[in-house]
Amino acid sequence: QVQVAETGGDSVQAGGSLRLSCTVTGLTFTVRGMYWFRQAPGKEREGVACIGYGYDNNSNRRTAYADSVKGRFTIDRDDDKNAVYLQMNSLKREDTAMYYCASGGRWDVCSGSWTGRAEDWGQGTQVTVST
Repeated sequence: QVQVAETGGDSVQAGGSLRLSCTVTGLTFTVRGMYWFRQAPGKEREGVACIGYGYDNNSNRRTAYADSVKGRFTIDRDDDKNAVYLQMNSLKREDTAMYYCASGGRWDVCSGSWTGRAEDWGQGTQVTVST
């Protein structure tokens, strides 16, 4: 049984930073893409960031971001710990949402419509940004 668990949500002032963590058990983590989504009250769920399995030919992680968070958020993963992280800097009030971690497809490299490939979801962690 796959289990996905997020931690790290908190209340923070605008301009501040938070780091979300997600651990996954019950699947072969190293071959899976991993995703972060968020959903604000009254809004549709939004794909925030994706990190693919492995590395590209330049030994870099393959990542993709929503335009709204590019340059402020960074996704990373630690395959030894079955963990994925979301570093969020320069937080804005509009980043307030429930943030969800999700496992992705096998051999996913974050190409195309990766938001439609989420498979197993966590319960979410709340991020609240105030001004």
